[in-house]
Amino acid sequence: MSTLNNPNPNNKFEISQNNKFSFKDLIVWQMSIKFANDIIDITENLNTTKHHFRLIEQMESAATSIPMNIAEGKGRYSKKEFSHFLMIARGSLYETLTLLEIFKFRSWISINDYNKLEDQANEIAIKLNSLNKSLIS
Repeated sequence: MSTLNNPNPNNKFEISQNNKFSFKDLIVWQMSIKFANDIIDITENLNTTKHHFRLIEQMESAATSIPMNIAEGKGRYSKKEFSHFLMIARGSLYETLTLLEIFKFRSWISINDYNKLEDQANEIAIKLNSLNKSLIS
């Protein structure tokens, strides 16, 4: 493989054996895609008479930022860069959780929905931390 096609000749291109982008193979990415979609579903059915567009957009932005940063990091050429993007994804997860807490406090979402999303977020955090530890060890 020439260095012209791959700026980092020590690493292979990030395409999985199924001829798709390898970030799609990551369980944490798959979980975070489901989480982001669940968040969007929740925001479309908020229990509020006011239109809190800024908060809703921020919730959707933070939630979708999680899988986007995982994918972007996976597309980088070094473990250090990938680790950096995993930590950005983790920050976006915590931002989403903070907004969920506010939505719960204001009774815009049900306790049941909040608990389900918090459980999903906890599993994603565990996977992000594990994946990051595997990169830096």
